[in-house]
Amino acid sequence: MNAPAMIRNLLLSALLLSSITLRVDAANAPTTAVPATTAPAAALPRVQLRTTQGDIVVELDPVRAPKTVANFIGYVNRGFYDGLIFHRVIAGFMAQAGGYDTRFEHREAGPGTPNEADNGLKNLRGSIALARDARPHSGTSEFYINLVDNGMLDSPNPDGWGYTVFGRVVSGMDVVDKIAAIPTGRGGPFPTDVPQQPVVIMKATQLSAVMR
Repeated sequence: MNAPAMIRNLLLSALLLSSITLRVDAANAPTTAVPATTAPAAALPRVQLRTTQGDIVVELDPVRAPKTVANFIGYVNRGFYDGLIFHRVIAGFMAQAGGYDTRFEHREAGPGTPNEADNGLKNLRGSIALARDARPHSGTSEFYINLVDNGMLDSPNPDGWGYTVFGRVVSGMDVVDKIAAIPTGRGGPFPTDVPQQPVVIMKATQLSAVMR
């Protein structure tokens, strides 16, 4: 065998031996569990709104809107919403409730809630958000459900803030659409946008939380 051939065979033998050694080492190497990288599950509370048009169930997000969710659940658990109406409904926009009873008497709410609109949740169809006036931290008991995607309500608004989304409808969006289909007009202090067939929240109830 000539010298070049001998050198080539020696190199091939060395490479083969190295490959075998690597495979043996890998087979005998201790296995190490890879830690999970997924975020821990969170308990997401749910609230059922039993209305004269049917039941609506909303799932809340206390991770991204903790103050707003605590505010809403506080009203739910003390029966604040029971007997109130959807007093402002605009087809192609949103349905609002949480402030007025069937006689259009305003139910006195507590202090305003810190604005949490910059939480990554968007005013998409089916989301529930806290209503407010021009002051960013003025939201109390009134809430609305988006009938369509309403990006203009997201943070930041021209005033630098937005409207805080704190959950979403997980059951009964067809009921919300039924509410939106009711003809609207004058009612109480409102010249427009009041359903002419009253939509009453007969009972708001906190349900068991789900893990996600």
